[in-house]
Amino acid sequence: MTAEPAPYSGGDPARVPPMPERTPQALRLAIQEHAPHLLPDFEAHWRRVIADAFSIAPVPAFMRLWWTQYAIARDPALEKRLRDLEARAAMAEDPAESARLLEEYSRLRHEAAAVEPGR
Repeated sequence: MTAEPAPYSGGDPARVPPMPERTPQALRLAIQEHAPHLLPDFEAHWRRVIADAFSIAPVPAFMRLWWTQYAIARDPALEKRLRDLEARAAMAEDPAESARLLEEYSRLRHEAAAVEPGR
């Protein structure tokens, strides 16, 4: 019998900074202030995918990726929970157990992607 993953209730709301406005500039500033370890990859990705583009078409995908990354990084409890689920799924001997853990991982990432500005 395997234990069900505990539902994620989020970190301490007083310690998790709110999400910024949904613009590249506001997101970059939030990353710089609250998750500076992400900044080099954020900027390198921006330069590689957006900076020389002649179209704004790649911006929504870029924003979704980095919005999700920041939403996770700003909440250490969520980040830890995701790492734990990923590690447990990788070590699970039962494919159904691994799939269940990865479904939980995916659900939490989707929730992070859906967090609105100011939350």
